[in-house]
Amino acid sequence: MKSNFKSFSELELIFEDESIIVLNKPAGLLSIPERFDKSASNLFSILKKQFGTILTVHRLDRDTSGVIIFAKNAESHSNLNTQFEKREVKKIYHCLIAGSFNKENLLVDIPLMPDPARKGVMIPSARGKESLTEIKLLEKFTRASLIEVNLITGRQHQIRAHCAAIGYPLLVDGIYGRSKDFYLSSIKKRYNLKKGDEEKPIISRITMHANSIEFTHPETKNKMSFQAAYPKDFLALLQVLRKYASIRDWF
Repeated sequence: MKSNFKSFSELELIFEDESIIVLNKPAGLLSIPERFDKSASNLFSILKKQFGTILTVHRLDRDTSGVIIFAKNAESHSNLNTQFEKREVKKIYHCLIAGSFNKENLLVDIPLMPDPARKGVMIPSARGKESLTEIKLLEKFTRASLIEVNLITGRQHQIRAHCAAIGYPLLVDGIYGRSKDFYLSSIKKRYNLKKGDEEKPIISRITMHANSIEFTHPETKNKMSFQAAYPKDFLALLQVLRKYASIRDWF
């Protein structure tokens, strides 16, 4: 999935002051420039064009939507980096996973390492780095679940790899899951298309959204908390599941 966002005016600004800028990153937009395709649209370059000095604090995968922070000066950048290193930043993700999750809460403690056979893919391994993920069940459906994830450590693809490792991969994930798209016909009974029509997927990217983030402001030292609204595709999928795959009284 690729995004056509090119200018700052197209982005959803959540917060801005002299030290930081917080945005709701759209799915399909790179956080930083692509190593092998410098011309690909990315959030860092858009912000640099708008503000001049912009420093990367953390990243979201291209197909992940949600809240992201950038620093506007070196002092703020250093302070925020230290908070991330000390695990003082609370990052909450909302994910739709395949299957009816059978626990209300779960701490996943599975070390992860790069797969030597597949570049850019993480796998469980006793030789891997410590990887901790807290999962809370928010809503359950007949063949899917909405979960809240507290990312304690920040390994590459940690949420995706951990969800797959416990048997509940993201509902849409072409690498760690079972499908690259989600179609209404997969859950709606007696779904019919008009002759000659082709069904379009409800969502065609990983079903993960960076929902909120909490940290200490690098200048004022005040506690800050920001939330990013669900994008249209994630919300549409959630509404479809509630309509056609609901489970009554699942708690």
